[in-house]
Amino acid sequence: MAYDEQLAARTRRAFPPGTVLTEKKMFGGLSFLVGGKMCCGVIGQELVVRVGPEKHEEALAQVHARPMDFTRQPMRGFVYVAPEGLRTDRMLAAWVKRGIDGQKREAQTRHTKSKTNSNPARNAKLSP
Repeated sequence: MAYDEQLAARTRRAFPPGTVLTEKKMFGGLSFLVGGKMCCGVIGQELVVRVGPEKHEEALAQVHARPMDFTRQPMRGFVYVAPEGLRTDRMLAAWVKRGIDGQKREAQTRHTKSKTNSNPARNAKLSP
């Protein structure tokens, strides 16, 4: 699936100055990664945004947002935003910010879980 190159260019410009941004082709479109993790992307003419599970329902309540169902199953924590919800640069920037915030929350949650779920016995050497 091709992606809207104009929307990709607008999305690129919507990131705050100084953001270390990586682009990667995935999901048949173009994804934007911050800290090595996807925060948003362009698939076709829509923006896909990683809002995180805790902000999923809030994001879906926004006009022009719908569940990301790329695999035919809704992916909790990700939403599609229709072109009508991205008409202005301000609207697009708000969604990009949600994506950056969602990616950061996900990274913090994973980091916290890995610390609380660490099992020292699993890493201990067994004596012969």
